[in-house]
Amino acid sequence: MFKKILIANRGEIACRVAATARRLGLKTVAVYSEADARAKHVQACDEAVLIGGPAPRDSYLQWQRILDAAKATGAEAVHPGYGFLSENEEFATACKNSGLVFIGPPASAIQAMGLKAESKRLMEAAGVPLVPGYHGADQDPALLKREAERIGFPVLIKASAGGGGKGMRAVLKAEEFDAALASCKREAINSFGDDAVLIERYVQKPRHIEIQVFGDTQGDCVYLFERDCSVQRRHQKVLEEAPAPGMTAERRAEMGHAAVAAAKAVGYVGAGTVEFICEQDGRFYFMEMNTRLQVEHPVTEAITGQDLVEWQLRVASGEPLPLKQDQLRMHGHAIEARICAENPEAGFLPATGSLSVARWPAHVSFQRGDVRIDSGVGEGDAISPFYDSMVAKLIVWGEDRAQALARLDAALRDTHIVGLQTNVAFLRRCASTDSFTQADLDTGLIERERAALFEQAGLPLTIAAAAVVAHTLAHEASLQTSDPWSRRDGWRMYGASARRFDLETGGTHHEVLLSRHHHGGMQLTVEGQAHAFAVNSASLESHELLLGEGLDQQRVMVKTYALGEQVAVFAPQGSALLTEIDPIAHAGEGAAEAGRLTAPMPGKMVSFLAQPGDTVTKGQALAVMEAMKMEHTINAPRDGVVAELLFAVGDQVGDGAELLRLE
Repeated sequence: MFKKILIANRGEIACRVAATARRLGLKTVAVYSEADARAKHVQACDEAVLIGGPAPRDSYLQWQRILDAAKATGAEAVHPGYGFLSENEEFATACKNSGLVFIGPPASAIQAMGLKAESKRLMEAAGVPLVPGYHGADQDPALLKREAERIGFPVLIKASAGGGGKGMRAVLKAEEFDAALASCKREAINSFGDDAVLIERYVQKPRHIEIQVFGDTQGDCVYLFERDCSVQRRHQKVLEEAPAPGMTAERRAEMGHAAVAAAKAVGYVGAGTVEFICEQDGRFYFMEMNTRLQVEHPVTEAITGQDLVEWQLRVASGEPLPLKQDQLRMHGHAIEARICAENPEAGFLPATGSLSVARWPAHVSFQRGDVRIDSGVGEGDAISPFYDSMVAKLIVWGEDRAQALARLDAALRDTHIVGLQTNVAFLRRCASTDSFTQADLDTGLIERERAALFEQAGLPLTIAAAAVVAHTLAHEASLQTSDPWSRRDGWRMYGASARRFDLETGGTHHEVLLSRHHHGGMQLTVEGQAHAFAVNSASLESHELLLGEGLDQQRVMVKTYALGEQVAVFAPQGSALLTEIDPIAHAGEGAAEAGRLTAPMPGKMVSFLAQPGDTVTKGQALAVMEAMKMEHTINAPRDGVVAELLFAVGDQVGDGAELLRLE
């Protein structure tokens, strides 16, 4: 086996590869952009080389710089991770021509499977079932629309060179086709440099099931069972699990053999994933093959007990597959939740900021265990607009699905991230929906369960307010001196004292009163309702609250984290972010200026859909921005007339920047 490898990627996959390589006694080289100088993957490797600016096109996509770094450091092989150059046949060829081992499939396999239309033709020849559709080279928009009408709406437009949900749109009726096609092509050319698309019948209530395959240089190929990746938003995966609920042994073998046939049709070597779209009755159709390791590979590792990165390294060095098909076994059930910096309530808009607090449940890393965390960032790190919004992958394992679900809920409950918006609370709600717990799975699950997933109250205000008050009292107690005149706890020799707390959450102001009695008892009044209140503070962060009246008292364990005026509260019932307002400090502040439309996240202006002088209505699409490799449409907050555009197409804009003015 080679002695030193260069990891041509960043984030948790780079950290994962470095850990496995270290366990095998291999040296590693990291490459990094100017935005990643202090990144976790840089620290995880033995050497590191700067390859360019923050944007991927200036660094991680500059494959000649990566090859130069490999040559300069004496690396013998390159691991591409996933994303960036992992499915770039030019890069794979360049590695080979430079005398480097590309830890992945041959360039011919990447090329064959990289273009979806070509891969469909290959799969048809190999006897793999296909969804009815158009996979031709003629990209005339009029022809594409005619083909869509021939297939019958609804149809799915997909970037031929794409993946990860980029350049993909579901079109329900003919009059929506032209706009959806234009958007797909824009997103495809920006993400993949190729705007070719294919069109397929949009399967109703489909499941997304993929098969992990592995081939070696001796011509052997196996499948390591399946993963169900049906729970998706914006065509990107949210929860993944293995094995797929309801999968029979017969159907598993049928899909596995089809996946192996697909891999052998292109002479596949290394780790790959054959993705199928499945009807509820079990019929399945080839969708695409990802010629790399997948983000969700840990659930396969959890149920098989195998290290797939180690398999990659061994196969790339010329060794045969570690196990034959009849030696592979499954045990238990695993679920992965993708923790992302995003706002689910705002259409999953990506978020940026610093991880002021990043506390994880007790876990193992890169090994089989009940709870595993894969992450390329840690507390204090920043999530920038340049890369994917994923913060971490949380993987749980159980003897069965019920145990895995229980462990997932507990692990998400104990995941505390403060400083930027994340989808942790959303993931917890999603995993507890009736559809997911009962394994009623399809790619429309999130939309079907909207009532349970969005605009939920979250942590009850009484508990959240009590936690903020407890945090404030603990902070003040930590500042106390022995001087009785310096005490700030409201003590009175006789009678009671009252103190007001002004709290704000979700844009709503709440007045909370804390009353102290001379005998030491406390009472908290929230929204006019009085509650007995007692605190057993173990620290500024951990509090045991006793709330209620009489026999209705409840004990609640909470954790609080303060960032300036904001206090984040985490409890078994959920979480909340409150602002403790100092009325004097905010005296004279008015409402936000009317008539402004601001960017909901940092990104690049793709287009304006209205011009100065245009009359617009509330909800009308006004602008399109690109952030974290996805397009986002920004709608008018109210009726009005466009007075001025403040940026040009192609400009980079910051979070909260004013884009245009409405009169």
